[in-house]
Amino acid sequence: MTITVERSTEAAGGKDPRGLVAVEVFDLLVADIIKGSHVTQQYAERLMGQALVFLKAQANIMRAFDTNPGEWTRIVPSVPVDEGWHAFIKRSQPYLAFGEEHAGRYIHHVPVLDQDILSGAALARTVPALHATGYHVDMEFWDNEGAGCCPPECSSPGGG
Repeated sequence: MTITVERSTEAAGGKDPRGLVAVEVFDLLVADIIKGSHVTQQYAERLMGQALVFLKAQANIMRAFDTNPGEWTRIVPSVPVDEGWHAFIKRSQPYLAFGEEHAGRYIHHVPVLDQDILSGAALARTVPALHATGYHVDMEFWDNEGAGCCPPECSSPGGG
């Protein structure tokens, strides 16, 4: 008897972000998070899903900027989501492919902590951008301050 497990592309409140990458890539990223952070598989899957939603939102902003430079909005990851972003960057080939597919180019990451992040203003702009992707937003990962990983030029048109 053979049992086939198929992942749904729908999640409560939006599409399942795991569908943004190949199953094999998602599984590698989750394993990396578990190994590096000693968390449960369920937590690592949720975390990586939110990192993918964040990167999809950033990619959408980058694409919009290409046609209308006035559309630029600076968004930032939350502290836990930044960990998922770091895990993805370490898998450079699928990370590059994700950026090229969704943003049309590499999505740069340059760490910093500034008043925009500390005040919560950057994260307040981020959550609507996440929802605009149509993917499930797990608010448990977005209830804290933004991570110190995004200077004004970090994910800006010129800096990435």
